[in-house]
Amino acid sequence: MKVNARISNNNIIKTSGYRIASKSKQSGFTLVEIAIVLVIIGLILGGVLQGQVLIENAKFKRFVKEIDSYRVAYHTFQDTYRGLPGDLANVAALDAAATAGNGNGQITTSYCGTNNEEACLVWSHLRYAKLIVGDPSLTDATARPNHPFGGPVSSIAYGNWGNGVQENKLMLQTVPGDIAQRYDNEYDDGDATSGNIGRIGGAGAAYNINGTINLAVTM
Repeated sequence: MKVNARISNNNIIKTSGYRIASKSKQSGFTLVEIAIVLVIIGLILGGVLQGQVLIENAKFKRFVKEIDSYRVAYHTFQDTYRGLPGDLANVAALDAAATAGNGNGQITTSYCGTNNEEACLVWSHLRYAKLIVGDPSLTDATARPNHPFGGPVSSIAYGNWGNGVQENKLMLQTVPGDIAQRYDNEYDDGDATSGNIGRIGGAGAAYNINGTINLAVTM
């Protein structure tokens, strides 16, 4: 039997004696589904941020540990060889290939930059003594190790940097200001101009946490 039918504008199908409403399909997200997606995105972002915090904390701990290792190496060298690394004049007990310092009890100059200056010889002497890793034959700026934030641990040298007191200090360059402030807060007095941790150059008791600074740490 032939049935006449047509679809009207309001999706009503008319047949002989019958009116059948067609069901139109709807697409989209419900509020519950959107809420679930937002929660998942929040968890992912939270995990990323937490991961970044963990990474920064790990780098900071490594930074502190490396500074401690240089200080231990310095004092161990002094006790073992009865002299200062970089300044030691009698290097025969150290290594025949080592370059001698002048033996005046001070590690002269500041940042390691010139071949055979005592601020560079520090690293050579400590390596010949097997107290730190690296190539002991390097006696110029290439001898400098780097700290975990990418800048050079330039030298150990005698001067009044940071706190105004003349003494041998570890010199670190381009340390992030927020890291320097945290290190000073946790291990000294929090003041960039006093104590055993201080800023080289600049002014004021606070570190510029948005920049990079050069740091002096008393040995």
